Amino acid sequence: MKKEFSLSNEKVMINFTAKYCDTNEKLLDSDGFKRILSAYYDRIKARNTNVYKYLVESFHSESKLIVEDITNLFKLLTVVNAEEVSKIGTKYENLLSNKDYFINFIEDLYSFWRKLERYSIVHSTRMNEGLESTSFLDANNQFSMLILSLYRKIEENVLGYKPSVYRQLPAGGNAGIIVNDNRWRLPNGYESLKDIPFIGSIMIDPPFISYPKKNTRAGVFNECYENPLKDCTINKDHFFCYPAKVGSLLAYIYFHRDFMAHGVTLCNLFEMARVEEYKGTKPDIVFVFGARDNNTDIRTVFYDDTLNDIMMGLVSYGDAIDYFGYMKKMTLTLHNLIMIKRGYLPIHGAMVNIVMKNGKSANVIIMGDSGAGKSESLEAFRGLSEDYISDMTIVFDDMGVVKLDENSKLFGYGTEIGAFVRLDDLDQGYAFKEIDRSIFMNPDKTNARLVMPVATYKEIIKGYPVDLFLYANNYEEVTDGMEEIEYFNNPEAAIEVFKDGARMAKGTTSEKGLVKSYFANPFGPVQKIKETDILIENYFKAMFDTGVKVGQIRTCLGIEGKEKEGPKNAAIKLFNIIKNFK
Repeated sequence: MKKEFSLSNEKVMINFTAKYCDTNEKLLDSDGFKRILSAYYDRIKARNTNVYKYLVESFHSESKLIVEDITNLFKLLTVVNAEEVSKIGTKYENLLSNKDYFINFIEDLYSFWRKLERYSIVHSTRMNEGLESTSFLDANNQFSMLILSLYRKIEENVLGYKPSVYRQLPAGGNAGIIVNDNRWRLPNGYESLKDIPFIGSIMIDPPFISYPKKNTRAGVFNECYENPLKDCTINKDHFFCYPAKVGSLLAYIYFHRDFMAHGVTLCNLFEMARVEEYKGTKPDIVFVFGARDNNTDIRTVFYDDTLNDIMMGLVSYGDAIDYFGYMKKMTLTLHNLIMIKRGYLPIHGAMVNIVMKNGKSANVIIMGDSGAGKSESLEAFRGLSEDYISDMTIVFDDMGVVKLDENSKLFGYGTEIGAFVRLDDLDQGYAFKEIDRSIFMNPDKTNARLVMPVATYKEIIKGYPVDLFLYANNYEEVTDGMEEIEYFNNPEAAIEVFKDGARMAKGTTSEKGLVKSYFANPFGPVQKIKETDILIENYFKAMFDTGVKVGQIRTCLGIEGKEKEGPKNAAIKLFNIIKNFK
């Protein structure tokens, strides 16, 4: 990003490297302030609001020159009070004669600014204009305080007195990033990604709340047989790259600035690779999110670039894919496709290492598709931890992989350090307990989500031997004569249920009712059914041969009225089983 300021799709990018405002004068003279004031003026004019009518009547004009007049007025109000300004020039007399209207205007403008998604950016190779001796975090804090103080000073000079209550709301960037250049050897066909800056650090000012245009994901990712970048137009000044460690793989996730909230959210989900881990290095995965092409339909495709040993993913630009699930799930699909090629079995589910108070422990995998109750069961475990367990480590919360060692013993590994959790199915008040470290998405809508860190990278790639392997059955109610957990007697019976992948849809995708997906995993196995069939046969036989308990856990998450009680009862049953482990 070369420009000092950009405003696109209600997202603000402030380039601290190009220009850093540390005084009221610099701020009011900046291109960014003019852009914001103009955008605000266009908004209120289009809606013909009372504030717009008040401004037009006060200036006796509808011209965009009003923006310049307001800027000059703000400069005066940072120095003297409203009465003195009225004496200086009659131009502002009408505007300031009604202080209540003027304060409403100030509050409305300030609210417009704060409702925008705001990001500060620093390029680590050339920091100038006030940033040489100032740390990135300090620069963000000082910029936020500058805006707050300007807003307060103008209001005080209009009202003639100081407010009784001060609210220290984040007024600068919601998030900040430090970017750097990573010149890796781009293969033929990837030239359009040249010179796109890599994110080296991210700062978030919580609570971080975003409002993407969609809150569900639809369809599956399809394979294409030539590099999809061929038809794409990529403006390097509009893209950033998040270097992610997805399990044991290195992924370069390129995203358009209009989806900046999703790109920043990645830091709560995937471990960010350090500069020394990716500098000049060819990745295992290249994923481009938000590239424009000539297709009328949105493309969500992957390409197995065997020539360059890269698994390539593309989600093209459009409002239809403005949902974090597209970014997360495509990344995991690309990971899983590589795992299948290497002979490992991807698992759509959750794995946890549980240590009971009596000293017994178990490593449990709960497998199931979106909304089956994986994450919700883990949270039920966590909620009951005080009564039952002494320690609990999450290995994976949504997607993992199982591998067989030389003795055919099963080990589980994670891919993510965070969880993408439905607020609807969590205990009341849980979100507020996690507000200081979570990223919230559409908290006022169905399928509201939060993304929060739940594990360390060291833990998820450690490898844990599997003791219990359970299918999350969210559609069967536990009635008399039924158990929350039941085991299968042979691999064939288990494979039938696991492959069937049945679940009651919970609104996390566009599906409704009782639906099925192959091996409960449309993110890799569905695309490679033939190869996955062979792996399933081998892995389930190994589980039964080595004493892994294989069964199903009835979470009742899809049963109306059982969304909280079901996972809790299933968790209690699981704890009782682990307590009696040998």
